[in-house]
Amino acid sequence: MVFKKNGPYNIFSETETTIEFFHLDPLNVAWHGNYINFFEIGRRELLKKINYDYDDMKASGYAFPVIEVYAKYIKPLKYKDRISIKAILIEYEHRLKIQFEIRNIETNELATKGESIQMAFDIKTMESCFICPKILIDKVEALLQKNTGNNNEE
Repeated sequence: MVFKKNGPYNIFSETETTIEFFHLDPLNVAWHGNYINFFEIGRRELLKKINYDYDDMKASGYAFPVIEVYAKYIKPLKYKDRISIKAILIEYEHRLKIQFEIRNIETNELATKGESIQMAFDIKTMESCFICPKILIDKVEALLQKNTGNNNEE
């Protein structure tokens, strides 16, 4: 699995949250299953940036279920750790592929990296789509056009 700095499209979002007591396992570190929830927080922010969040998907007649998810755990996170969740758009034409980086804000150490893949699903026909709907492609390309010439990297 290759992780690109900001994807081929340079579209990404970053958001922050805090590790809460309910995120912990019996060993007092963030339970591994919660990282998928952290990915969801990042994905939601990225979709808002694209202007195609879950309400927009539903209104356009599509759902995008997650069909694959991968996580690599590198450093544990503990109670009250502040984390940064970066979501990076990797693919959007045939599926949504998003890479994630979760960092401890205080130490700037990479705690987890991963990716998710979502496939378009036509709500009306109840069929999977093998290309993304035009509305999503148009919104991504509008954002790409807006970003042209801007340095959106850190």
